[in-house]
Amino acid sequence: MMKLDDLKNLNPKNPGAWPWAAKIIAFAALFLGVVLAGAWFDWQDQWESLQKIEKEEASLKDTFLAKKKEAINLDLIKKQLTETQESFGALLKQLPSKSEMDALLTDINQAGLGRGLQFELFRPGTEKVSGSFAELPITIKVTGNYDDIGKFSSDIAMLPRIVTLNEISINPTGAAGLSMDAIAKTFRYLDQEEAASQKKADKPLIKPAAAPAKPGGHGGGA
Repeated sequence: MMKLDDLKNLNPKNPGAWPWAAKIIAFAALFLGVVLAGAWFDWQDQWESLQKIEKEEASLKDTFLAKKKEAINLDLIKKQLTETQESFGALLKQLPSKSEMDALLTDINQAGLGRGLQFELFRPGTEKVSGSFAELPITIKVTGNYDDIGKFSSDIAMLPRIVTLNEISINPTGAAGLSMDAIAKTFRYLDQEEAASQKKADKPLIKPAAAPAKPGGHGGGA
């Protein structure tokens, strides 16, 4: 084994005369120096690039997970929107169009007559437009017995079109008879022309700005 004194006595100008142990140590030190120098001057840039790529990979993973979550929520929103549209379409089918209103009024009248009721009053009122729909109140007064009036109210609720009974007042008429006063309300959707007119009417008018007053005033003569 080489001693420290043997290393001190080595001639750096004649490495060929060194013992094998010294040559191996010198080669190992030289190799290690080359590796360290290469790592410092060449691998350092690659190491920094690798770290940068790893950070980008982590960022892309986070972005992917966020987009995936949005996509899942989007599918859920689309499903809910489809269900809402289907429900709205089903409700819309229960609203008559303008041309079907006369048939609906006839259905209401026939519902009462079919139960043996007598119409003392059947008076459609003025339509009230709200948004895309129009509400039609109908003042009615029918007379009959208790069971027939109850069945008539049930028949109105079972009509394929939406009709509601409001402000109901039931009073005896004598001979075990009753009279019912009520406001039947039905609704219809506006056609395209009516909807366009209503939209135009709802749009606020923009008044033009007043013109600025001209400078100067009225002067008196001398």
